[in-house]
Amino acid sequence: MLRSLYSFIRYFLFWLLFFAITRATFEIYFNKKLHGATFGDIAKTYFYGLRLDLSATAYIAIVPLLVFIINWFNKGNHVKSIWLKVHTWFCLVVISFIAIVDIGIFTEWGTKVNFRVFDTLYNSPAESMSSTASSPIALNLTIGALLVLTGIVLSNFIIDYSFKKPVETKTARILFSIGLVLVNFLILRGSLYKAPVDQSAAYFSDNQILDISAENTEWNLANDVFENLRHPYNPYLFLPQTEAKKIVDETFAVKKDTTLHLLTTDKPNIVIIQLESFTADVIQSLGGEKGDAPNFEKFIKNGVLFNNIYSAGDRTDKGIIAILSGFPSQAIRSIIMDTVKQEKLPSLLTEFKDNGYTTSYFYGGTSEYMNFDNYMDDHKTDHIFDKKNIPKNEIGSTWGAHDNILFAKHIDYLDKEPKPFFSLIQTLSNHEPFVLPVKSHFKGNDLPNMFRSTTWFTDSCLNAYFEEAKKHSWYKNTLFILVADHGHRLPKKTSAAYDPAKYHIPLLFFGDAIKPEYRGMQVNKLGNQTDIAATILAQLNMPQQKFKWSKNLLNPYTGEFAFFDWDNGFGFMLPGQAISYDGTGKRTIYTRNKNAGKALTDKTLLHGKAFMQEIFTEYLAD
Repeated sequence: MLRSLYSFIRYFLFWLLFFAITRATFEIYFNKKLHGATFGDIAKTYFYGLRLDLSATAYIAIVPLLVFIINWFNKGNHVKSIWLKVHTWFCLVVISFIAIVDIGIFTEWGTKVNFRVFDTLYNSPAESMSSTASSPIALNLTIGALLVLTGIVLSNFIIDYSFKKPVETKTARILFSIGLVLVNFLILRGSLYKAPVDQSAAYFSDNQILDISAENTEWNLANDVFENLRHPYNPYLFLPQTEAKKIVDETFAVKKDTTLHLLTTDKPNIVIIQLESFTADVIQSLGGEKGDAPNFEKFIKNGVLFNNIYSAGDRTDKGIIAILSGFPSQAIRSIIMDTVKQEKLPSLLTEFKDNGYTTSYFYGGTSEYMNFDNYMDDHKTDHIFDKKNIPKNEIGSTWGAHDNILFAKHIDYLDKEPKPFFSLIQTLSNHEPFVLPVKSHFKGNDLPNMFRSTTWFTDSCLNAYFEEAKKHSWYKNTLFILVADHGHRLPKKTSAAYDPAKYHIPLLFFGDAIKPEYRGMQVNKLGNQTDIAATILAQLNMPQQKFKWSKNLLNPYTGEFAFFDWDNGFGFMLPGQAISYDGTGKRTIYTRNKNAGKALTDKTLLHGKAFMQEIFTEYLAD
């Protein structure tokens, strides 16, 4: 019996050691992000991560434990070692694969690998692979192979694959088996209390990279998959419902429903150009780098720039809903993927269609990606133009046709389109893996310069598009709205999910439909992508009430605030303060202005909690 118990302990020790190795791999890979952390801080990631490592090990141990118990009560030979080897090696391969995927996802998104990664991979495999193509695949695969090899070698030294049957009486074997199952269950649960262990058990620091390092990647992924597949519930219940609703309602309340009218007409053509990954870091006028998007600076001088705008989230599926439906991101969920829910949202497409506009959606990629096509169909889009409408010889990347091709097709279409029209163009050239149909403008194959080159290319395509559009009669009566779908970690490597700088994006109104006296104006009001809907509708004297999460940026009486979120965390911004809150660790992890005063900081956090709670409550509503 003691021999069997000893074998059980050795099995646990092996997996605890292997999880420590995968954690060390993560920390070595991202050692620059750990700059400033002491040896003691890093040591704590192993101490605080132990409960989740133990829980994950207990899950792995379920299969061999049950197999051994069944065999202990069977007559015949001992359990053959090959069964335990197959199970162990299979788990090693899976965990090593998850570890290298986690490295790629954290590089791109600043978060741990989660359900959304594999859900997107399943539904859109080609696009998902393209999204990670900028990661060093050869290096990551090498790391994965070394992890598997290391695990196999260590397992042969540590694990007792012979695992003999207990020779005691049947009663003793029953009691011993029950004891092992109970011990494994308690370790799996991680707690003797009513609530089992959760991710927050690994959180100990105000430095998020340390908390993320302490997390057990596989445990977190399994938990996230479970949470996404179970019956939906609101994990963001911070306040009494009436209080949360009151805070949100008061934040959007205005003393006077008015607006500054920028346009020469009440019924212009509207073209929204949704720019892939056009972070504020590439726009000089927004504090970004000089020369990445030189034509955009020219557009700014002849348009109206909203210079304090933040995206709803960090992915296109979040951005397109924020722009067209004025609905914020839901953190761990994506409403566009749920047809029943997204079809109930208001949409600019529907509003303009109902007011006599023809509507269209142009994308050089596959419109089925992330359920975009269903959203367009459900919201009265007259014409969907995507990769299927483009000759194969004009498809220049794994995503689809480059922006120069898409813009040329759009010009041709608008010439034949009945007026007035409302159209959304979704660009793609500035997306991983950052390949171009022309010579790169910036030298070097490093990711920041590749990103700068694709940005520069899209910027040049925009300029060519406008120069051509000016030759057509519909141009003088058209308002163009240029806005990013989300920010990006490149070119400045702003990758932390909680950093507001990652969500800072350009929003520009442009075109001859703008009165000359307003061209070159900059609007400093703090706002969101979600505010586009109310702002446009107010310009056209159309009702805005359906878009309850959208405020008119040109109404001097609307409040200044911005909200963004990422997987299980959110940020809220008020003039003078910005905070970010981690939903897993249940604490504030970023405060922009340390000298803002407790009252303003507490108010900012309270508003963020109310917004997150109410957004998810509305998402769950039938």
